Amino acid sequence: MKRIQLIVLGWICLSLATFTGQAQGKREYVIVVHGGAGAMGGLEQNAELSAQYYAALDSALDQGAAVLDRGGKGEEAVLAVLRYCESNPLFNAGVGATCTAEGTFELDASIMRGQDLSAGAVAGLQHVKHPIDAAYRVMTQSEHVMMAGEGAERFAREQGLEMVDDNLYFATPKTMKWVEQLKQESKKNGTVGCVVLDKEGNLTAGTSTGGMFKKKWGRIGDSPVIGAGTYADNASCAVSCTGHGEYFIRHAVAYNLCARYKYLNEPVEKAADYIIHQELNSEAGNGGLIAVDKSGNIAMPFNSGGMFRGYLYKERSTGAVRRQVGIGKSLRH
Repeated sequence: MKRIQLIVLGWICLSLATFTGQAQGKREYVIVVHGGAGAMGGLEQNAELSAQYYAALDSALDQGAAVLDRGGKGEEAVLAVLRYCESNPLFNAGVGATCTAEGTFELDASIMRGQDLSAGAVAGLQHVKHPIDAAYRVMTQSEHVMMAGEGAERFAREQGLEMVDDNLYFATPKTMKWVEQLKQESKKNGTVGCVVLDKEGNLTAGTSTGGMFKKKWGRIGDSPVIGAGTYADNASCAVSCTGHGEYFIRHAVAYNLCARYKYLNEPVEKAADYIIHQELNSEAGNGGLIAVDKSGNIAMPFNSGGMFRGYLYKERSTGAVRRQVGIGKSLRH
């Protein structure tokens, strides 16, 4: 009997140790960000502009790290990162959003918590200063997952979120040129996303976008669609996508990655590479994704000319902070 008790006790201890190792791993926390993907490989030839993007990616990572270093949760870090990106005109989210075929600005966002699979999303916002805040309130202050258009804006007002009176608040001199010349094709990229593994081993994912240039008739892409552009599950990964949204919706890319990791036992990098380079491709499904798994492993594949991306993690044993950011194929510290 004692032997059986010892065996059972040993099994319990081993299970607890395994769970702790999976939840926390060697990294105290991990933050990964993206700022959109597209035909931007030559951007690094423009030293001044590329320096601005590198600085913006570094600043976004710093926003998240500051939250986690003071003991904040992963979802708080995601909110801080995406609020910063929504306020930065370099990206296609919030200020700097691309315009619709009618010359207006419509914004989408989503957030998902891996601990309990709670999620919130908004689409077609025109007067909410920070769409990611509205998505978060849908997740935490309503019984719904997605709200759109006027209803979402009314909900945001009821929640006391910061609004803007003029839809042109989201315009910049560059985007206003597109409003005036809608027949001109644009290479604007910049959907933003963030995935986090926090100190408690919880995963969170969030995405925010101004959508596709010249989009029509209330078009909604993958960014606010849970399972397509955003997904998080503590049993697998946190994922945020960027690219041609119609294809990412059809392939349920964010959930697809988590499912391959969870049910096929594929490493997150292998699963992400397969989806981006095999299921999708640069002709049908141009774009990329960022992901972090429950052990802190990172994936950032893209099949386009480039993708604004970066990661930061803190090592548990030494407290050392590691980071890299990139635009084209290469990454830099």
